Order: sequence, then C-alpha cells, then structure tokens
Amino acid sequence: LPWDAGVHRQLLTDLLGPRVAGGRPAKLAELAERIAAAFGEPVNPDHPPSVVRAFARAGIEVPSTRAAALVGVDHPAVEPLLKYKELARLHSAHGWTWLAEWVHDGRFRPHFVVGGVVSGRWASRGSGALQIPKTLRRCVRADPGWKLVVADAAQLEPRVLAAISGDQRLAAVSTAEDLYTGLAAEAFGGDRARAKVAMLSAMYGGTAGEAGALLAVLRQRFPVAVGYVEQAALTGERGELVRSRLGRTSPPPPEAWRSLTGSADDSQQAAARRAAKDWGRFTRNFVVQASAADWTAVLLALVRSKLRDRAPEAQLVFFQHDEVIVHCPAAVAALVCDVLEECAAEAGRLVFGERCPVCFPLIGEVVDSYADAT
Repeated sequence: LPWDAGVHRQLLTDLLGPRVAGGRPAKLAELAERIAAAFGEPVNPDHPPSVVRAFARAGIEVPSTRAAALVGVDHPAVEPLLKYKELARLHSAHGWTWLAEWVHDGRFRPHFVVGGVVSGRWASRGSGALQIPKTLRRCVRADPGWKLVVADAAQLEPRVLAAISGDQRLAAVSTAEDLYTGLAAEAFGGDRARAKVAMLSAMYGGTAGEAGALLAVLRQRFPVAVGYVEQAALTGERGELVRSRLGRTSPPPPEAWRSLTGSADDSQQAAARRAAKDWGRFTRNFVVQASAADWTAVLLALVRSKLRDRAPEAQLVFFQHDEVIVHCPAAVAALVCDVLEECAAEAGRLVFGERCPVCFPLIGEVVDSYADAT
C-alpha cells in the first residue's frame, strides 16, 4: 500500500508533539497532567483500574474506562481522559515504532491472514492493517501519475442475507445503491436510522431498547429473511452447526457450554438459557458473515484475474472485509472502476446462483489519497 512516511511523521508530531525517547510525547504528558489535576491526585491514565478507582473516590461508579462508559459522566477528568485514550492508541498502535517496522521504501506491507477468523474473514498479524484509523488515511497516497481506486461493497451483509435466504422482497430493496434508504422507504416511513437498527438487530440478535420493536416490523415485512437468521439462532441454541453459502461450518460450542446447557440442576437453568441464547446469537450472525466472506473471497480472485488480463499495470494493494484499494496508472483508473463493478456482479452470480436477483454494488472512487474517499 503506498504510504507517505513524511506525512505520517508530521501528523504524529502535530498530534502528539515531538518524539520522546522512553517517555510520553508532550501532548500526552500534558493531558496526563490535566487528568491528575481534575482528580486532585496522581492517576496513571494508562492503567484502567487506577482510573476506575479514582472515579469511585470522586463518588462516581464507572464499569470501565471505555469511551461508551465515560460519555455523559459529569466530571472534569472525562474530556482530557477521552482525548488521552484516543492519542495514546495512535501512539501505541500506529506511532513512530510502527512506522519504522512496517513502512519501507514508500510502502506499507501488512501480513494478512487469509481466513484468520472463524467466519472466514481475513485478519492481519502484527501490523494493525484492518484497523487503520481515519486520521492516518491521508498517509496513503498514490504515486505521481497514478491513482487510488477505493471501492466499498455497500451494506454487504444485508445484501448477503437477502441472497442466502431467498427473500424476494428484500432482494427487491437491494436494487437501491443505499439498501438502508430503500429499506426505510419500504418499511420504516423513510427513517434510515431505524431501518439500519432493525436490520442489525436481525443479523446480530439485538433486542435492547427500540430494537425489539423495530425487528418485529422487519419480521412482518420480510419474514423469509428474518426467519432464516432466527432458524440459524435456534440451531445454535441446540448446539448444532450452521454453514455458510459455500459450506464453511461454524465451530461447535465448547464442552463447558454443553455441560451447562445439559445440566439438570435447577439452579443452573437461568445460566443455561443465557448460554444457549448467546451461542444462538453467534450462529445467527455466522451464516451471514461467513457467506459474506465467501463472496469477498470470490471477488478477490476475480479482481486479480481480470486486472491481470485487462489492466496489468494495476495493483490490488489493500483489502479489509468489504473494501478494496487498487493502485493504478491514472490512464486506466476508469477501466479499473468498471472491472470492480463487473467482478462484484459476477461474484454474486457465482456464489449465490445465476438467477440471484440481489445487487452487489462495488462503486470505485478515483482519488489521490485514501483520505479523499467518502
């Protein structure tokens, strides 16, 4: 992946201050002092239990120092603490040490682990390739005379659900470039946010808050799709296996799970039900996520093959979950966009059948920097 180390170094200096050997950069040190001043005592912001105890001494109980647990807490330490966590994560995960280890000769060369996740999704080893923060996307820059083509398979998992379930009504909604907008118009009075919550609840088993009611609306309008994932959840609750479109099989539950759910001890029944439901949520999502991984594996094979034949100078340089980046001469960037769209459509036919009506848009954006892609 083309990577401008100079831009990266300047960004780190701007956000963190000059590099310091064996200590915190200036901005982190300043924020640590503000956190200690807010608590009125020395507190190590890099040690979550110490921070939790400091809040407790101030009369505030927080379960953790995660951002979700701190947002809304009324205490002067919250603002500098959240900022510290953000910058400390950048410093540790993608700071100067990372840059020296992973970027050489203007290229970031991550170590991908194909099928590194049980669902078949790819993973990365050591490089944090699948967690590049948006802040660093400006470092990803095309060479002079070249362009980056960035393409993201929009709402891939809901489209995959439409395909594997055979729900014709959901397939019809998938013809929209933004599936959630189409879903909102079909079932949620045009409210895209509520449509998205409903779909995510169906795929992940969420029922908290408004999610349960929204899922009920989705079940009424798209019973085949919702029924498909609910059947996968029930299969998992029984300790049975589910499979992706191309046959990737979910792992069996561990022996401890079987012992708990098979126990005749009345005192264990509540825990057994929770364990069964938890495993059911896993299998509910597995059938969708693993089938999406099937589609992306086929997509990548097609992209490599077709680029070799039609734009041999173009380089497939990056992939994460449902997004690809191609680095190519500017003269062939439009052709690369066409190839990506063709490959997405062909992957849909190969994985889900020639008559599958679901659309899988993969629209390429031609940019000079990854940060310019929307």
